[in-house]
Amino acid sequence: GLDTFAYRNPYPDVRVFEVDHPATQDWKRIRLKDVGLAEPASVTFVPVDFEKSSLVTELVAAGLDAGAPSFFTWLGVTPYLATAAVWHTLEAVVTLAAGGGGITFDYAVPPGSLNFFQRARFAVLAQRVSAAGEPFQTFFDPAALHERLRAIGFDEVRDRGPADLNRKYFDGRADGLHVSGMGHVLTAWRA
Repeated sequence: GLDTFAYRNPYPDVRVFEVDHPATQDWKRIRLKDVGLAEPASVTFVPVDFEKSSLVTELVAAGLDAGAPSFFTWLGVTPYLATAAVWHTLEAVVTLAAGGGGITFDYAVPPGSLNFFQRARFAVLAQRVSAAGEPFQTFFDPAALHERLRAIGFDEVRDRGPADLNRKYFDGRADGLHVSGMGHVLTAWRA
């Protein structure tokens, strides 16, 4: 997506497959070209519509070795997809992560689990993203999510909620930037 890891990758032997919706990926590549950033030789762009395409099929067609463990970062995506598409993708990832790979992704908890003030802030944000054409669709209860991830084959799950994320990454910021009450970042591994 709009992540820049492929352009900051300090590991010359790490091959990056950047997966995103075809229209978003085209837009990003045009913007990068417009500002004069060359595409690194270590990145392969893989257009995938998570609602319609097979992640495994598209990655293998792009050159991913399905027999080697892979690690995925999937940030800023799950809240905007239908729940079935999220689970279909996670089930694909678990097969590609066998032998020591995994995934890090962010997710949102159900708005009903938030306090009054958090729900009010969420309502404003939800209206804004919906007006932009990307409404929130999927939310997860952390305990149920962890259980299902283990059921589909992940061996270890580590979840960082808002308090942990704010303490680790945002303490001491003068601008007040922080994670809201519904944001989580989860990492799941295969043995």
